[in-house]
Formats: sequence, C-alpha cells, structure tokens
Amino acid sequence: MSKSKKSKTKGNKLSSRQLQREIVKLFKRHPKKHLNAKQISKKLKVLNNRDSIQYALDKLAEDGHLVQTDNQKYKLKRSESGAAPSGKQKSGQNGAYEGFVDMTRSGDAYIVIEGVENDIHVSAKYMNTALHGDRVKIRTWTPRGRRRREGEVVKIVERASEHFMGTIWIYPKYAIVLPEGKMPLDILVDLENLNEASDGDKVIVKITHWPSGKDKDVNPKGKVTTVLGKAGSHDIEMKAILINNGFDLEFPGNVHKETAALPGEIHQEEIERRRDMREVTTFTIDPESAKDFDDALSLRYLENGDCEVGVHIADVSHYVRPGFALDKEGYERSTSVYLVDRVLPMLPERLSNELCSLRPHEDKLTFSAVFGFNKNGKIINRWFGKTVIHSDRRFTYDQAQEVIESGEGDFTAELQQLNKLAKILRRKKFQQGAINFETDEVQFKLDEEGSPVDIYVKERKEAHLLIEDFMLLANREVATYISKKGKEKGEIPFVYRVHDEPDPEKVEHLARFAKEMGYEMNISSPQEIARSYNRLIKTAKKEPGLKLLEPLAIRTMSKAEYSAENIGHYGLSFDNYTHFTSPIRRYSDVLVHRILEQNLDSEVHRVDKTKLEQQCKHISMQERKAMEAERESVKYKQVEFIERHVGEVFKGYISGMLDRGIFVELEGNRCEGLVDFSTMDDHYEVMSGKLGIQGRSKGKVYKMGDAVKVRIVRTDLARRQIDMEWVGPA
Repeated sequence: MSKSKKSKTKGNKLSSRQLQREIVKLFKRHPKKHLNAKQISKKLKVLNNRDSIQYALDKLAEDGHLVQTDNQKYKLKRSESGAAPSGKQKSGQNGAYEGFVDMTRSGDAYIVIEGVENDIHVSAKYMNTALHGDRVKIRTWTPRGRRRREGEVVKIVERASEHFMGTIWIYPKYAIVLPEGKMPLDILVDLENLNEASDGDKVIVKITHWPSGKDKDVNPKGKVTTVLGKAGSHDIEMKAILINNGFDLEFPGNVHKETAALPGEIHQEEIERRRDMREVTTFTIDPESAKDFDDALSLRYLENGDCEVGVHIADVSHYVRPGFALDKEGYERSTSVYLVDRVLPMLPERLSNELCSLRPHEDKLTFSAVFGFNKNGKIINRWFGKTVIHSDRRFTYDQAQEVIESGEGDFTAELQQLNKLAKILRRKKFQQGAINFETDEVQFKLDEEGSPVDIYVKERKEAHLLIEDFMLLANREVATYISKKGKEKGEIPFVYRVHDEPDPEKVEHLARFAKEMGYEMNISSPQEIARSYNRLIKTAKKEPGLKLLEPLAIRTMSKAEYSAENIGHYGLSFDNYTHFTSPIRRYSDVLVHRILEQNLDSEVHRVDKTKLEQQCKHISMQERKAMEAERESVKYKQVEFIERHVGEVFKGYISGMLDRGIFVELEGNRCEGLVDFSTMDDHYEVMSGKLGIQGRSKGKVYKMGDAVKVRIVRTDLARRQIDMEWVGPA
C-alpha cells in the first residue's frame, strides 16, 4: 500500500493534512534522522513550496509528533518513557473506567469520566481505533515518577458515528478515503464499493469493518454511501462540518414512511380532550428565517383586571410516540443543528415545519403553561396541560420590536403588556443572583450563492428578551412543579437542565488576569463571583478592551447539561430548571413533555431513573457536538469573508497569546487571526501568565485587550485560519 501511495504523492501538490501525513511517514521510515524543510522537500519530491512544508513541520511539532532541535531541524518524538501499558512501568493505583473520548488533533485523547475530576490522557497508540465522541472503557495506570494517570482503551462501548466524510483516492486494486475532522485513520474501500466515486471526490463512507485483536493496526474498511463531488463548494464544506461531527444528513426510509402516515388534520375528539384556547389572542415571535415555530404567546384580560399569559409549545409528543422509528431517530439526533446557512432538523420537515409548527391562521395542538398575573405583575396562579390554539399573527423579532417602540401596529396593547411583565420577571431574576451573560452572536449576510458579504453582531432588543423571559418562566415553573410534587410524594425522575458552580482555580486565574487589565473581582463566594461577572459585563460596554474578558469568564463556568440529578442552575440562579419550550429541536423537551403529562393529576408516574440519566448523557453529548458544528460553520464563513479582504488593514484587540505570536480579534466582524512575532517591530516574548508580550530591545509591552492595527496576509479555509501581520497600535 505504501508503495502505491508514494507514487500517488510524488510530483503532486499535497493538501496540508496529506503533507503532514507524508512527513510523519518519512520520519518513521528514518526514525534517527534530523531533517529540515529543504531536506524533506527533496526526499518527498512533492510540489509544495518550502513555506508550506515548514508550516506542516511547525504544526506537527505543536501537536506532539515531532520535536524541533537546536539546529532548526526536526526529529520524531520518542514515546513517553513509562507510559506503556506493559505492566513493568506501572505504579500507583490501577483502575477501569467508562467515559467519552475527547480527541485532540494529534490523535491523542482525553477520556471524560463522570465523577473523576481530571480527564484521563490516552496516547494515540493506545486508542485502539476509538474516535472522538465514542463511549469507551479504559484501564489506567500511573507511570513511575508521575502523578497523573495514563490510560488505554480496552473496549468501545458505543460508536459516536459510523459515517465519515473525506476525499477518496483510487488505486489499481483498492481505494483510500482520507477522512476529515477528528478521524486519524485512513479508510480502505474495495473497488466494488466505490458507488461510482471518482478520484479526488468528496464522499461519505460507512465503516463496515473495524480492526481488532491482532489486526488492530490495520486500517478500517468501508463502503461509499454518498458521492458529494469535488471539494471546495460552500455546500460540501457545510455538509462536511455536519458529518464530521457525527450527524447524518438524511433520515432513514422507515422514518420518512412513519412521518408521511401522520394525519394532517386535527380530529374533534382530540380537541375535546384539550383546553380550547383558539379564541384567545395568540401570536408567535421568531427570527425572520425561521420555519419551525415551536412557541407562541397568548394574552387575555380577566374581569377583575388581572391578566393571563399562555406559553404555548408545539405538542411534539402527540406525534412522536415512544418505541417508533421517528422517536428513535429523534433520540439519536437529540437536537437540530443550526449552521450559518442551513438547519439540519432533529425531526423531518413535515413535522418540524408543518404539523408541529405553530403557523398563523391554523389550529395547532400544544402543551401549555398558563400563568395568572395580578395588576402588580406578580404570578398568582399557574396551570399546565394540553391545549389547542390558533395563532393570529406571525411576528419577526424586528416587527415585534417596531410595535413595542412605536406603539402602533397589530396587537400593540398585548405586546406592550407582555413586555412590561417580561421586564418584571427579568428584574427579579437578576435580583436573585442570575448572571447577565449576553454573549455576542455573530450574524452573516449571505449572497445568493451562500458567500458572506457582511458580518455583524446581532443586537438583542426587547422583543428578543421578552420571548426569552417567558420561556425561562415556563421552563422554571415546570421543573418546580415536578420537584415540589416529588418532595410531597416521593422523587419523580425528571430531566433537569443543571449548571454547576464555576471552577475555583479557573476563577482565581481569571481574577489575576482581570486585575492585570485593571478590573478587580470579588471571588470570595459563588454569589460574589456572579456579582463580579455582572459588573464586568456592565463595565465592558464602556471599555471595549474588557469585552475580551467575557469569553474567558464563560470558560470558568461549568457547562450546562441535562441530568436526572437536580443540582440547580447556577448561571440563572434557579433551584429548579428544565427545557420544556422547544421540543421540535430538542429531544430533552420531548422527554419533559411525556413525564409532565403523566404527572398532571394527583397520581405519581415514574420512569426508570438510571435509564433517564443515560438518556440525559446522550442528549448532552449530542448538544456539545451540535455546538461544535455551529462554531465551525461560523469560523468557516468568517475566514471565507476575510478572503476578500487580504491586504487590507483592520482595527482589532489582542485576544490571546502563543509562544510564536498573538491572536487579534477584529472589531465589528469578530474574525480572529494570528499575528506572528516575526512580522512585528521587535523581538517579542510572552510574559509570565500569558497576560502580555514585551519587546526584547525596546521594552514595549502589549497586553490582552489592547487595541491594535493588523493587515490580513493570507487565509486557509481548510484549516479555518487567518494569518495577519503587525501594523502597529491603534
């Protein structure tokens, strides 16, 4: 195989990833050699220039495959002494654990294990074909002279994905797919399984055989299921992001069959089983591009002057029943994925955009939380149950905002009253200690071909906050209802949305960092930390440089997740919280609807808590994968946008530091790139704590958050990278 592949690469220009693979293979063939970029170019006989080879060497060194020597050459990094699971180098306590794989670009991984504070590092050679997101069993040992345990994968419990995207290269007797993303293994494909793919096509391949036992060093085998065509189009790159994060692009045939069989009309018998709220003024408020309207608000005044607000949620559980293919597929996906230019729905479009979408002027089945407010805006009663509604109007956020501000238009009185109540809810939430993290959301203006022509930060106005506050109310009150009933009649296993307190060490580091930037934090208690974060957010609005502390503050926080164990939600300062309001796009909400419906009367109905916790873990993992896909699509479109501005100068703020340069986030569009120290006006070095850099000869210091000017010099869409050069202080 190596001979055929060598002939394939010789005399060709390789992609960055292919070049890195060939360099590693070269060093493995000559493990005692010390080579520089010029020597490697001669040996590989590829058309890549020396700069690209040097970049590949730097990246391999950064990822731990190579080591740079004193004479500017590179050598293969030796295996860590004492890390082999031979039994001779072990010391300390051994253990077997089960957890999820968090793989790095180098092929090494960290195994995330519940209840174990420190993730277990597993070297690439001990992964035994486990991949990013897989659930695995590992055994661990502590190498001599070290404190931190190492591990080896001994069993793959559950694969995160069987489908991978990559580029196919066809040889006389076989084909190879070079996968993208965190899949370090090439996939062999027999010629009869090409599905009409051509050399160099982007394809989706399904693994048919994973090597094991004596064959564990052999490549996995697969078959091509979909041919996407030649690389480079926006469409293919977005699909690649979805597939590489483990999401299937198409629904199985049995799911389509079940969906097509669902009745399109609502029968009178079903209406009679529900609270009929079709005569109550009701409307939806959503983004302009939305098609899946899963929530609506209603408002009516009572004779005594009080008012009643209904939060109406699409009754997905009426259509998606346990045990059927549609339900199994919804659980496997667990979430819709929102990329810059498309949505991959959790449920087929007939459900998400038609049957369950609360479209105007149509009767719809809903699950509602209805709240009574007195004249002072205090909640005096609440009701949960199945309903039927009829939306009178579909508002976009901009349309609703215009009515709120101008006092003119459809349902002006209703919108302004809802806004008044939302402000009361919001004020009370922050008085109780909620953190006001309003992270900036980057928005894109795309042309007809999907290319970005403008990037801007989404402005959150009262219409956005109004919807958010009522959704938070419904989520909190549903969780409180179940929790309270459980305390009275014995625990009711439930899906809670939980958020733990921040990591003390990370908070201390942030506080030191903030102090260097001139901002003092009180971190004496979780409550004071929350207050400090809120003060930071207010201060950053006046001092843009401090804005960079906000994402760092968010990183000190635990990740919100789903769990059957209710520990409360620190960020919102809620003792009880769940997700009830988006069952079209979140499977967690479907489970919440089912459990709530079973417990609306005086009886108690319980599901298996152990199984529910396993479901929570799966849904949380899928959520993380979706967020990663969304981040990748944003980064891709940012780099694509900046491609048009190579050579131009921008103002930005120092946002991070490496030993070789600084990261700068551009003002306005939030694109981030690396400024190499070699482009600067002095020999700069990173100061202790990575809080600043200092010039060796002139002594000039630049710190995190400082305003600077940079020029865009190159972009790399494949790696989602932007290279900048120094212009000077802004």
